[in-house]
Amino acid sequence: MSNYLEYKGYYTDVKIDFESKQFYGELEGIRDFVNFMSDISEGVDGIVREFHSAVDDYLENCAELGDAPNVPVSLPMAEYA
Repeated sequence: MSNYLEYKGYYTDVKIDFESKQFYGELEGIRDFVNFMSDISEGVDGIVREFHSAVDDYLENCAELGDAPNVPVSLPMAEYA
């Protein structure tokens, strides 16, 4: 079992904060800081949606600024298999 998600070559390790009842994560393997969160009540679909939105927003913002987005470092297969 794995908490890793992948979308458009970007990865995240989903975590849970039981106190605040939030799923949260950040894009892994890049220099820029991009994070996201979702209420636990939204379930897995909510955090997947927020992760996808974070990646899409990051890529759109880079394009608008004329900056090349960071290319993620590949995670070892053992990390997310």
